[in-house]
Amino acid sequence: MSWGTELWDQFDSLDKHTQWGIDFLERYAKFVKERIEIEQNYAKQLRNLVKKYCPKRSSKDEEPRFTSCVAFFNILNELNDYAGQREVVAEEMAHRVYGELMRYAHDLKTERKMHLQEGRKAQQYLDMCWKQMDNSKKKFERECREAEKAQQSYERLDNDTNATKADVEKAKQQLNLRTHMADENKNEYAAQLQNFNGEQHKHFYVVIPQIYKQLQEMDERRTIKLSECYRGFADSERKVIPIISKCLEGMILAAKSVDERRDSQMVVDSFKSGFEPPGDFPFEDYSQHIYRTISDGTISASKQESGKMDAKTTVGKAKGKLWLFGKKPKGPALEDFSHLPPEQRRKKLQQRIDELNRELQKESDQKDALNKMKDVYEKNPQMGDPGSLQPKLAETMNNIDRLRMEIHKNEAWLSEVEGKTGGRGDRRHSSDINHLVTQGRESPEGSYTDDANQEVRGPPQQHGHHNEFDDEFEDDDPLPAIGHCKAIYPFDGHNEGTLAMKEGEVLYIIEEDKGDGWTRARRQNGEEGYVPTSYIDVTLEKNSKGAVTYI
Repeated sequence: MSWGTELWDQFDSLDKHTQWGIDFLERYAKFVKERIEIEQNYAKQLRNLVKKYCPKRSSKDEEPRFTSCVAFFNILNELNDYAGQREVVAEEMAHRVYGELMRYAHDLKTERKMHLQEGRKAQQYLDMCWKQMDNSKKKFERECREAEKAQQSYERLDNDTNATKADVEKAKQQLNLRTHMADENKNEYAAQLQNFNGEQHKHFYVVIPQIYKQLQEMDERRTIKLSECYRGFADSERKVIPIISKCLEGMILAAKSVDERRDSQMVVDSFKSGFEPPGDFPFEDYSQHIYRTISDGTISASKQESGKMDAKTTVGKAKGKLWLFGKKPKGPALEDFSHLPPEQRRKKLQQRIDELNRELQKESDQKDALNKMKDVYEKNPQMGDPGSLQPKLAETMNNIDRLRMEIHKNEAWLSEVEGKTGGRGDRRHSSDINHLVTQGRESPEGSYTDDANQEVRGPPQQHGHHNEFDDEFEDDDPLPAIGHCKAIYPFDGHNEGTLAMKEGEVLYIIEEDKGDGWTRARRQNGEEGYVPTSYIDVTLEKNSKGAVTYI
């Protein structure tokens, strides 16, 4: 099947068809462009939605977040990644489909224009040959008529007896001239006719088939290009399906991570006041004065009962001051958080002590660095003046003294709070520079009885002092491992409570990071301590017996 042989006389139809093909190609390109704009707008709206509902990072919000909130934030992150994949789809379509279509449409227009110009030129040349042949034919016909007229004139004069010999001779010469010109035009017409027939055969059997064949190949390439773009359009979407599936799986995992019991425990930890529930109000018998007898023994007994009742009343009122819904005690200043309930006050003080310890560590490191620099300047005076570092050293020492005083003051307030709530458990103090224990870590010391008045409320147990309850815990097995970690960077672990490690060393995880940046780990030889969380690559074991759960 060939356009050159089947459609040899359909030049105008092929012109319209090829133009329709280009128009259809450009229409599909416009469709792809609008699809790209939809994907881009969709991705932009998704990112704006994520940005709108993402939490605003604030230093004031230091409380642990609920699992439902964390799951929602994880879903927002996955949705943000999903929006990124929609942008990838748009970019892939723009580069692989739309851009290719626009370039090909431009080349197609140029090629079509060239082939049609060649066809028109061939048709114009054939028309020119036909005109030349037609002109020679008409000229030959005209000369033949003139020759016939000359022959008729000569025969009439030749038969006329009155005609002179000169007239007859002139008519004969005219006949010969016209006959000669008719013969020449005849030969010219024959040559032009032969030439036209040759050019016409060449036009319809060689030139036009070749041009139409090129147009056919061009149109078939256009169809193939459309097929490739259709496939590329689908592939752009199919390539991101695995990543989109991972985003959706991440959303499902976030939904499964919601733990209502852990959220309830966080509510308790966040709002626990530390006050004791109010005790029973004693019965105040106002009728004892009415039935008082004259007997001294009775009067004495009444006084004794009255004294006991007053004592109970006093105890009841004292307990009433600690009632949860009573008025909060007004402290002299907010610096010691005395306006807060005991438990919340303890947490705030612990947080402040941790912050002060970190600042103290920074100042100490800066002091060490300045001293080293001073030693270098003293040994090599050309590098700098040691005296220029003295103001900075003095300022650093003042900051260290100030921070130590602040830590001491806050630790005194913390001891006061823990002394009041000592019956609920002994809490660790922040007595050194690097305080590694986060808020909420309590030792299960302290005992309770059914009678609130018999509850043990001694001061926090100091290191080195043991009782039977401590010995009972010391006999327990060490904490089980809930995972393992690999050291990414080396850590010297000079401070008390830390564990030194080498790069690439593998340790067991026995306690997760509680938000202070430290993770409790243990070597195979049993040595335990805290290591920086940012220095290790942690792998936790799911459903392990030692895993921390919140109930």
